[in-house]
Amino acid sequence: MGAYEAVFRRSIDDPEGFWAEAARGIDWYRKWDLVLDSSNPPFYRWFRGGELNTCYNAVDRHVEQGRGDQTAIIHDSPVTDTIRKITYRELRDQVAVFAGALRGQGVEKGDTVIIYMPMIPEAAVAMLACARLGAVHSVVFGGFASNELAIRIDHARPKAIIIASGAIEGKKTLAYKPLVDSAIDQSDHKPEKCIVFQRDFIASELKEGRDVNWSDIVADAGPVDPVPVQATDPLYILYTSGTTGMPKGVMRDNGGHAVALKWSMTNIYNVEPGDVYWAASDVGWVVGHSYIVYGPLLHGCTTVFYEGKPIGTPDAGAFWRVISQHKVKVLFTAPTAFRAIKKEDPDGEFLKKYDLGDFQALFLAGERLDPDTYHWASDLLRVPVIDHWWQTETAWAIVANPMGIEQFPVKPGSPTKPVPGYDVRILDHEGKEVEAGQEGNIVVRLPLPPGTLATLWRNEERFVKSYMATFPGYYETSDGGYIDEDGYVYVMGRMDDVINIAGHRLSTGAMEEVIATHPAVAECAVFGTVDQLKGQKPIGLIVLKAGVTTDEEEIKTDLVRMIREQIGPIACYRETAVVKRLPKTRSGKILRGTLRAIAAGKEYRMPSTIDDPTVLEEITEDLKKLGYPA
Repeated sequence: MGAYEAVFRRSIDDPEGFWAEAARGIDWYRKWDLVLDSSNPPFYRWFRGGELNTCYNAVDRHVEQGRGDQTAIIHDSPVTDTIRKITYRELRDQVAVFAGALRGQGVEKGDTVIIYMPMIPEAAVAMLACARLGAVHSVVFGGFASNELAIRIDHARPKAIIIASGAIEGKKTLAYKPLVDSAIDQSDHKPEKCIVFQRDFIASELKEGRDVNWSDIVADAGPVDPVPVQATDPLYILYTSGTTGMPKGVMRDNGGHAVALKWSMTNIYNVEPGDVYWAASDVGWVVGHSYIVYGPLLHGCTTVFYEGKPIGTPDAGAFWRVISQHKVKVLFTAPTAFRAIKKEDPDGEFLKKYDLGDFQALFLAGERLDPDTYHWASDLLRVPVIDHWWQTETAWAIVANPMGIEQFPVKPGSPTKPVPGYDVRILDHEGKEVEAGQEGNIVVRLPLPPGTLATLWRNEERFVKSYMATFPGYYETSDGGYIDEDGYVYVMGRMDDVINIAGHRLSTGAMEEVIATHPAVAECAVFGTVDQLKGQKPIGLIVLKAGVTTDEEEIKTDLVRMIREQIGPIACYRETAVVKRLPKTRSGKILRGTLRAIAAGKEYRMPSTIDDPTVLEEITEDLKKLGYPA
């Protein structure tokens, strides 16, 4: 039995023993009464009766263990042309004092606080200060539209909202305060306080009686000690899009979250305390929560806060510069970032300027890693390129190549094998397990491991309906795929990205995989639209690589031939539009549901997470040229 098989089997056969052992990596004020409370399924709770403080585990204990002079956070901001380093001791002091300032503004254990900030260290200070007090934070992506922020204010009911005065987006300065003021005006719930961190390049006017300057309240505050909380007490709420207009508030608790993330840093990412770990995401997303703030700090790593883009700040060598300058060991980002770099610099010329001698692995997640991007990154970087799959709901990987346990050969297109703790199965629509190689619904047998969502905030009924009702005894991921004969999992896309062509269910992800191998294609998206004869048919959108001179009609003909040869005539792939860019969320996911609505001529709600709404106007015109809506 290999190392992975032994660890995995124990996690499934003896989850309580397995996670009790992992929990030794965390400091507790009081040990738990029950490792797993399974008295009220599907509401499983880990480490019932245990007491701890997540902030203490992420900051104070490293200082107490002699790591106070180690850098905790590197703030690398090409948009403001600054680099700032904060040690664990400095971070502890800043967090303790800001927690005191929050308490001075009336925030106590159990209160909720919304944080609306860009990629600056003060966002982490705010999150950790809430955790220190036992307050529940809800980070909303900085720059989110006012109406979306208002929805979250009404649902989370924060006592206070912590914001920055603004951010730099591209070449423009974005003022946050007008967006926040408008959101509070629109919301029924009114936060008692709005705490404003004033940035050098933009100042916010304060509303008397409600608004206070971060610097003013910190100057008047003293440090406070961490407040012990129950392992099952909420740490944070993170809103993720739902099928209806109301976002789902994923609730993460303290105990299981700390245990799972600490465990994952060693066993999945193969990093040690003191290593420099960089997740190129944003604190507003789950990756930012898990692997910019909590995971690296719980493990005693140095984490990079990067306030920039993969290209344009200033060029397609931005990531290589950060890795080289800060001696990054592991980078975790989204495949879309690498596709953007590949489009701008297909031959990797910028990489030649930098020494990446400390770099050991690239992890990609957030969307499917197409084999073409995998091969490009692998050939260029000459380090392991690791696809791994997880969700906002889970907080950490469901399927991965567990670099700290056993490294498996990569199969392009697969994020490898289930992570210990996750009993992954493939079920058909009737809930029956299918054979190896057969596509179906990807589910996880309950109980989910620690760190995953405990429930949805103030909506237990929706928690059950969204995740637990379709396949009783299992967590429904809403993704489709298969497990091959070697136990490798293939995630082919959301189940609503499976299209039905003349009774045959075909994955748009499989078609995208083929299209992405064309030498002229930088990015692609395939989605289904209604066809009177066959039920549905696929449409492809492609973005060409920089400098491509091949005739567009020739490329389209190539794609029809390639799909026919590699998937079959049954795919009925005939239509491709060449577009300037694809509509994506800020975290890089392609908005296929919106594309389907545009092609069908249906009304659609402007997605709150869209990176740039003007792209939808462009796509609408491109689809009109293909005759859509029909």
